[in-house]
Amino acid sequence: MSKHDELHFADFVHARSPALLRTAFLLTADSHLAQDLLQTALVKTWRAWRTIRDQEAPDAYVRRVMVTTATSWWRRKWWGERPAQSLPQTAAHDDPLDSIGARQALVTALARLPPRQRAVVVLRYYEDLSELQVAEVLGTSVGNVKSQASRGLRKLRADGALDDWAPQRHSACTELTMHGGSNGPF
Repeated sequence: MSKHDELHFADFVHARSPALLRTAFLLTADSHLAQDLLQTALVKTWRAWRTIRDQEAPDAYVRRVMVTTATSWWRRKWWGERPAQSLPQTAAHDDPLDSIGARQALVTALARLPPRQRAVVVLRYYEDLSELQVAEVLGTSVGNVKSQASRGLRKLRADGALDDWAPQRHSACTELTMHGGSNGPF
């Protein structure tokens, strides 16, 4: 790889890692797995850097690698651990840390979605990609993106994890659109 390619890749990693890490977190619902996912995606991107056709937009390539890698990890995941049905006592709703709880409720609800629906919701509403862009990242049709988004949003709305955070539901859900997207899911 040429020195120019190495510098271009290093600049890309430096500039885009924080945003890509947030996407990885939403895909995995675990900060450590998110770091592993991003690192794995960047290694795979590094290996293919010369062959990425559109070097002006490598974000799409990295997102696709993250989605396919996260899906692969999810398929191999051991499901022996079961989450508790009730959480330990939480702070009162007037606590200033409610937004943290609301965000955690959203992450929990996202984690309950099937990987494909989660990927569509994260890419569509957090990354604020168009339906066409999401379809290209996932290698599927626009119609499939629309149906997966619809099903995913329906499950998020019905998920009990968000019920306790009704006053903050809007603000927690807009975490998905915090990049200025106008396509808010709720």
